Amino acid sequence: MTNLDRRISDLVRHAYENAPAIRGLMDDAGLSPADIGGADDLAKLPVLSKDSLVEIHRQNPPFGGFLTIDPADLPRIYISPGPIYDPQPPPADPEAQLAPFRFIGIERGDRVLNTFMYHLTPAGILLDEAIRACGATVIPTGPGNTELQIMMMTALGASGFVGQPSYLMNLLDKAAEMGVGAGAVPLKKALFSAEPYTPSQRERFENEYGMKTTSAYGTADLGFVGYTRAGVQGFCIMPDVYLQICDPDTGAPLPDGETGEIVATALNHAYPLIRFGTGDLGALAPQPQCPGQQLLGLFGRSGDAIKVRGMFLHPNQLNYAAMQFPEIKNMQAVITRSANRDVVTVNVELNQGASGEGVGEKLSALAQQAVRLRIDRVNFVAAGSIDPKARAIVDERDWT
Repeated sequence: MTNLDRRISDLVRHAYENAPAIRGLMDDAGLSPADIGGADDLAKLPVLSKDSLVEIHRQNPPFGGFLTIDPADLPRIYISPGPIYDPQPPPADPEAQLAPFRFIGIERGDRVLNTFMYHLTPAGILLDEAIRACGATVIPTGPGNTELQIMMMTALGASGFVGQPSYLMNLLDKAAEMGVGAGAVPLKKALFSAEPYTPSQRERFENEYGMKTTSAYGTADLGFVGYTRAGVQGFCIMPDVYLQICDPDTGAPLPDGETGEIVATALNHAYPLIRFGTGDLGALAPQPQCPGQQLLGLFGRSGDAIKVRGMFLHPNQLNYAAMQFPEIKNMQAVITRSANRDVVTVNVELNQGASGEGVGEKLSALAQQAVRLRIDRVNFVAAGSIDPKARAIVDERDWT
């Protein structure tokens, strides 16, 4: 038995004994802990989809029956779309979560701009903790306030940046307008997440500004899953996560090199997510260039939800919003990209005879409150323009 097999067997046994949700899923599948002796046996378990996770949480609030520790021991609780109340359990291996930061050289003496949000979602606080665990100093700026960020960056000699690559592009563009050229920008280390990191962005950051960079792939449910390394295609997978690539329809594991849904098992006894279907498409390298698994890339979504400005937008969220307005017959969101920024346009088809007065403003306010997503434009389209059977969210972004 390999160390991985032992860890998975121990995880499943612990989860079955302490997490009612896992016990219920295994009982429904006619399985006991003795049936899961290692990684290969995980395929006997059904894939836990995001929609199923939402429903399990709804039936057994607030943590769905997955938490195996006393809730009083949780340092923080977050919320993600569903809603799901995400507990922040103690990490199984605190050092393992620092791998992306170690790779770019975050250490004592660095001052790091943390431009992720610090409220509701985990990114800001979790990255703050990791930066400090590496010995560096955090400048907790959060998103926005670009001119203030530039002032702090230059005045404090910030050597590090964590956030979305598109925001750093905007920050550097604004700095150049203010007369702060590449030679005067102190940033030398950058970690990105929440959106794709394009080759053109890498070219600018690493060659023009001399930064060492990495991009981390993660989810609110799992935390960091993997990160990029120079000369390695895709992502090196974190040691506390085990990935399978599965047929999106059957859940059956696919051979390395084939594209399918990324299914993750978090090797954390406090909040075990076993065979969690991320909805992302990817492929595992047959011959990894990493110490563990290597994910060759993210190749789209197996479902209808997509990530916009670092947040997943689900069709059921749009459906919920539409239901609040009797004037609306059909609605569709179209995501485009302009000047390193996602643009959200919502096309609205009204019921016959209905007035659209005030609907756009109210719809935008509801989206901001319920989904934490700003709508850039609301277009009222002619009757019949939106096929009710079409995708609720259309992604027209070009990441080249």
